[in-house]
Amino acid sequence: MAKNFAEIGFSSAAKKLQEKMGSRATYARMESQTTLDGLTKYEQNFIAQRDSFYMATSGENGFPYIQHRGGPKGFLKVLDTNRLGFIDFKGNMQYITVGNLETNNKVSLFLVDYPNKKRLKIYATAEVVELKDNPELHHLLDLEGYTFRPERMMVLNIEAYDWNCPQHITPRFTVEEIEEALKPQYEHIKNLKAEIADLKAKLTLA
Repeated sequence: MAKNFAEIGFSSAAKKLQEKMGSRATYARMESQTTLDGLTKYEQNFIAQRDSFYMATSGENGFPYIQHRGGPKGFLKVLDTNRLGFIDFKGNMQYITVGNLETNNKVSLFLVDYPNKKRLKIYATAEVVELKDNPELHHLLDLEGYTFRPERMMVLNIEAYDWNCPQHITPRFTVEEIEEALKPQYEHIKNLKAEIADLKAKLTLA
């Protein structure tokens, strides 16, 4: 990979606006100093904990399309330091994303950790792989116990990535995360109820 995010993301128009708004010098230094050759363990662990992400593609008419992808935690798998993969399950059968990839395989991903206000953005090229064409990959990406019907697989070849500013990310929590956070309170309430029941029994005997 050995590219930086700005090399792809900063168009000439973006650079002109940075110059106008006073941020160009800072970003120019970042462009010259920041080169990332593959995902580090930190990004890999972050990706493995996600249960959703957003993927943008562009159609033949020039309009972008953003698709939400979701599944069990870790359904987006790190194949190696430069590749991600996931199974594309049957949805509403519009096939906008897959159709866009027929003519333009460039994609942009946003992965968000809402509770911790972290956001990873990735540029990649996408490869659509039919299930029958690569059984080994299918086995690697398969999700045990997930009942939705797979239609195809996607391999994302990472071109660049960067961590986004955490500003304006509103913390949100899943039911699982809330239940985990409330476990001590549930246990405390359970113990209190047991103590009350024991005291009531003792008072009755007395």
